[in-house]
Amino acid sequence: MSDPNLVHDNRTTTVSAGPREWLGLAVLALPTLLLAMDVTVLYLAVPHLTADLRPTGIEQLWIADIYGFMIAGFLITMGTVGDRIGRRKLLVLGASAFTAASLLAAFATSPLLLIIARALLGIAGATLMPSTLALISNMFRDVGQRAMAIGVWATCMSAGMAAGPIIGGLMLASFWWGSVFLLAVPVMALLLITAPVLLPEYRDANAGRIDLPSVLLSLATILPVIFGIKKAAEAGLSALPIAAIIIGTGFGWLFVRRQGALTDPLLDLRLFGNPTFRAALLILLFGLGTVGGIYLFITQYLQLVRGLTPLGAGLWLLPPAGALILASTLTPIIARKVEPRFVVAAALALATLGYLTLGFVDAVGGVPVLVSGFVLVYAGISPLMVLGTDLVIRTAPPEKAGSAAAMSETSMEFGVATGIAVLGVIGTAVYRADVAGAPVPGVQAGAQEAAKDSLGAADAAATDLPAHLGDAVLNAARDAFTNGLNTTALVCAAITAALTALALTLLRPTADEASTSR
Repeated sequence: MSDPNLVHDNRTTTVSAGPREWLGLAVLALPTLLLAMDVTVLYLAVPHLTADLRPTGIEQLWIADIYGFMIAGFLITMGTVGDRIGRRKLLVLGASAFTAASLLAAFATSPLLLIIARALLGIAGATLMPSTLALISNMFRDVGQRAMAIGVWATCMSAGMAAGPIIGGLMLASFWWGSVFLLAVPVMALLLITAPVLLPEYRDANAGRIDLPSVLLSLATILPVIFGIKKAAEAGLSALPIAAIIIGTGFGWLFVRRQGALTDPLLDLRLFGNPTFRAALLILLFGLGTVGGIYLFITQYLQLVRGLTPLGAGLWLLPPAGALILASTLTPIIARKVEPRFVVAAALALATLGYLTLGFVDAVGGVPVLVSGFVLVYAGISPLMVLGTDLVIRTAPPEKAGSAAAMSETSMEFGVATGIAVLGVIGTAVYRADVAGAPVPGVQAGAQEAAKDSLGAADAAATDLPAHLGDAVLNAARDAFTNGLNTTALVCAAITAALTALALTLLRPTADEASTSR
């Protein structure tokens, strides 16, 4: 074989990992940290790019969540590509593409160009996400070591989400909003240098050919549904968004039918025969969806309602960040003694309590309540990423570890993106209804209509009004936004409460799984 590092991933071994594998895990932590940071770091930049680029409310939603949707849309495809051309090679190609797209985003001059750059970042990110987790599953074949390695991976993801607001706040205090995207350049440069040295190549000798119709059907499923959600957010449930969602669902049905008929499907539906596998994916999907949706409201509340600087908002988010990292670190240790389903259920119950706390935040003195509630949310959601991912990979056959890793990532990324979109629609609807229902006397209809679009638009409209009218418009808009945050948090509480029951009922390991987890 020409490449001594090439391994065909068609066998199972219990050989313990050595120093090279653990150093390789440190390399894989780089894109994991960066991709997690890229989700949260943008939130603090939203008010700044809004003031600079002046996006509409719907363009702002596209900027926020197109990244996650494109990752979700391409993850399964890129996982298959990695099986064929080599997972290390795909990782290196993806890192190069991510660097170029980050530069494009940093210097975008219009909302459309930024949306395009974020979409390209999502496609590039889709090459990185399955590669990191699939390489971990290949490098660490011992069950105990793999669980520990996945715990480190999840901790890095948690640390990235936590560090995003802090680093973003520091950069925004000194530089323009586009600087947050330049964080990718040195990180990806280090990855490109170290990956060929520390990461062995893995390729599945029995991987089938990529089925192009399946790729197209997967995109035809996701993108119309996204369009329908966005259009509904902009103009309500009219014929067009409903038709788009129905069309996407129809293509989804065709996609599932085709996968069942193929010898080498893009998505192996047989994996869903395991109830623990199905339940873990659902919990990852909806659990990450709640935190993704509420985070956007929290960062905007701190800046636009409470008037904090990006750095000030980032500092207030330090306690939740600490809870996130601590919970990710402790979860694998606790799971050695307690059955994972009980750990997941307890974590979800804690998150439910956190969301209920967020439901009582007010527009005047609500920062301590908000931070306290978000600490509980982060402490509860973090174990889902650790144990949910481990359960997905553990319950899949060894030869399907790459596909399982891609499905796990798809659930999380699609969950975050869907949460931003759906919960954003709910919060925006509450905001607009409150603003429309309580017009400020003496304010012209044009300014009142502009304020109804978003809190950022209300802030911009208030600058053109006399001081007393501007303050009245802003106070009404801030109260309306806070009400939207409260309503969204209560919806999240209902979702996580339902997931708690699901975890207790369905996350039951088989006898073999229970024995190998010890």
